[in-house]
Amino acid sequence: MTGRTVRTGWKRNRTRIVGVVAAAVGASLVLGACGSTKDTGASGAGGGKSDGTGKVGVILPLLTSPFWQSYNDYVPKMAKSEGVDALKTVNSNSDPSQQITDINNQLNQGVEGLVVAPLDSAAIEAGLDQAERKGVPVVAVDVAPDKGKVAMVVRADNVAYGEKACQYLGKNISSGKVVQIMGDLASVNGRDRSEAFRSCVKKNFPKLKVLEIPAKWESDTAASKLDTLLNANPDIKGIYMQAGGVYLAPTLQTLKSKGMLKKAGSAGHIRIVSNDGIPQEFDAIRKGEIDATVSQPADAYAKYGMYYIKAAMQGKTFKPGPTDHDSTIVKLPSGILEDQLPAPLVTKDNVDDPELWGNTVG
Repeated sequence: MTGRTVRTGWKRNRTRIVGVVAAAVGASLVLGACGSTKDTGASGAGGGKSDGTGKVGVILPLLTSPFWQSYNDYVPKMAKSEGVDALKTVNSNSDPSQQITDINNQLNQGVEGLVVAPLDSAAIEAGLDQAERKGVPVVAVDVAPDKGKVAMVVRADNVAYGEKACQYLGKNISSGKVVQIMGDLASVNGRDRSEAFRSCVKKNFPKLKVLEIPAKWESDTAASKLDTLLNANPDIKGIYMQAGGVYLAPTLQTLKSKGMLKKAGSAGHIRIVSNDGIPQEFDAIRKGEIDATVSQPADAYAKYGMYYIKAAMQGKTFKPGPTDHDSTIVKLPSGILEDQLPAPLVTKDNVDDPELWGNTVG
């Protein structure tokens, strides 16, 4: 997942809520002629009304992260531009079980489509099964489910996140200890970023030693574990934060409290790379507090979430390959299709680029 939350005290319910998979699986996704987001002409395959009208429910994972606050702001704008009748967003408040309840509530209200940002890649299956039984198509945003039927996953390449962070730190640190503050490993995002960073360092930068903090997208957990780790390893040279919306503030506060927050270019500066692309990260880059971040496209998540749910309600389908918006649709091992949107690395050299979504919000 993307950056998740900046609050403290968040303890996610880890209970698996995986539903029983229906014995009779619905019709398979019919592949269209190309990976383009242009109409492939199929009709009625995804459920919903053939003209794409009808109410659409939009379920958020939480609203305590600047990233998800921005996504939430983009949803009504993008719904309008894509001609989607989206209901007011619903916040699952970091609770996977609540998210399943939210899905059922939306289905009971008669929505014709759902756009969901899953909190847990496995637990979301229960909600997806409920939607499939009612013939309601679902588009997943930010997190791919492990199982269950969705018309499309709208997500950036999270493996690339970890690899970009690894390459940046590896090229700027000759040897020594680096830390990755990991996300929730129950989420495919946390798993992808963690393994990609770990593998890239091992393969390309063997003189770096990776220390890991499993922080579950929890800011208080990140702060306390980082404090403990720095006490034992005051010679840390680099940090990879898997979510700026969660980890930026506690990381900077912890470093500052220990006198270890040094400006970029000065002696003792700890190289820091983040993920999200929120305005707060950009400000930190400008101040020299961190060095880089990968900009996760909150605007495009909202835009293409709306695009694909309308397409699914019309019965349109897609196949792997390049799209007409500089991304690539891939087929995941689960058989689900995922539109992997571009997510650029942001450094002091391009942090003021007006095309970056983080420079368009307050």
